[in-house]
Amino acid sequence: MQCKGGRLMRSLTGKLVLSVLVGSLVLLGCGKQEAPKTKAQKPQAEKPAAATPAAQKAPEAPGTKTVIIGFTASKSGKLKTEGERQINGVDLWIEQVNAKGGVKLADGTTVKFAAKSYDDESNKDRVQELYTRLINNDKADFLISPYSSGLADASAVIAQQYNKIMITTGAASDSTYKKGYTLIYQAYTPASRYLTGAVDMLGKLAPGAKKIAIIHEKDKFSSDVVNALKAYAISKGYEVVLFEGYDKDTTDFAAFINKIPPGTDAIMGGGHFADTSTLTKQLYEKKVNSKMIAFLVAPPEPKFAELGDACVCVIGPSQWEPGVKYSPEAAKAAGVPWFGPTVEQFDQSYKQKYNEDPSYHSAGGYAAGMIIQAAIEKAGSIDTDKVKKALDEMNLMSFYGDIKFDTSKDNHGLQMGHEMVYIQWFKEPKGTFVKQIVWPASAASAKPFVCPTR
Repeated sequence: MQCKGGRLMRSLTGKLVLSVLVGSLVLLGCGKQEAPKTKAQKPQAEKPAAATPAAQKAPEAPGTKTVIIGFTASKSGKLKTEGERQINGVDLWIEQVNAKGGVKLADGTTVKFAAKSYDDESNKDRVQELYTRLINNDKADFLISPYSSGLADASAVIAQQYNKIMITTGAASDSTYKKGYTLIYQAYTPASRYLTGAVDMLGKLAPGAKKIAIIHEKDKFSSDVVNALKAYAISKGYEVVLFEGYDKDTTDFAAFINKIPPGTDAIMGGGHFADTSTLTKQLYEKKVNSKMIAFLVAPPEPKFAELGDACVCVIGPSQWEPGVKYSPEAAKAAGVPWFGPTVEQFDQSYKQKYNEDPSYHSAGGYAAGMIIQAAIEKAGSIDTDKVKKALDEMNLMSFYGDIKFDTSKDNHGLQMGHEMVYIQWFKEPKGTFVKQIVWPASAASAKPFVCPTR
């Protein structure tokens, strides 16, 4: 019995020891499995910190950086035609600069560009909300303005408030640059110089002309243009026989046309594409005669030809035309650097991509992006202060013309280098309608002519 009991005791003791050993091994095994989990969790917690904007911009970590270009555009509403052309220009610029490898910064980072945009519906009330979203939610690095001076003026407030550089394009009003902004730069020739050339042309085309009627849209841009036009015309000895403004949604211009006095030598003014096209058509239908018709915005657009005979002889100021004579050779002769594609390269690439002729709104969109690119290249950085310095010092020639900014306290960012050209619509013998550059004479592809009797 003792032997059996002893064997039983030893057996139980052995099993107990074995159980303890097995349990210990299990516990040790579990301990070993926990260690990798702890190590694996640490990098996961560190990843967000490594992806912060500050880390991306650090010079000690060269790589590739996507720079967001933020803007709103009139993809619908009254300014849809002009807005779409401007978007086309921006998109073409992004496509081309990225295809060439982007821009290399001083720290070795390669910058490529991406657009983030919203439809502002041609509505001023939407603009400030959307630009705030572009900056805070979409993290836009640089901004381009919406089309039109009124919308651009609304967006400029937000850009300056959030310390963001904005290039305004499709926005010619002078007054935006008299508000003390330091980060807003204008691509367009200012409104104060938009139609003054038409007065000079009238003096050459019809030396005996004395009377000018001005009919214009009552918006910020058009008002700036015609106020400068009126003052300039009077200073040149002309009598302004009519100075009338119409609301932006006007479609029936009979009340204004009926006020044009007999014997008026020139009719000038207009506003944007839709209203100016309608005004032009109704002047033709009512057989109003004058030696010159010079209107804003609509005449340079290729679609203006759809008015048929109503477009003949109409003159319009243009920020850019495919026939302009800017070139690397001209830049060299002027003693300034050339930047970007040639006129021919831009014209051909735009036609290839969009299957239409570029307008000055298209060129202005491309130019806005190109100005940002040129400033970043010179600065070797995307830092706001460094890019601002490059913009303040910019003086170059491009397919779009000369680019130079006023840096005075009173007009900071106002465009000083770029000049207007004037086009006029001709009817060819085969019945097609074509526009030609007619002013200044040094840039002309044809001579201007007096409007025929209707």
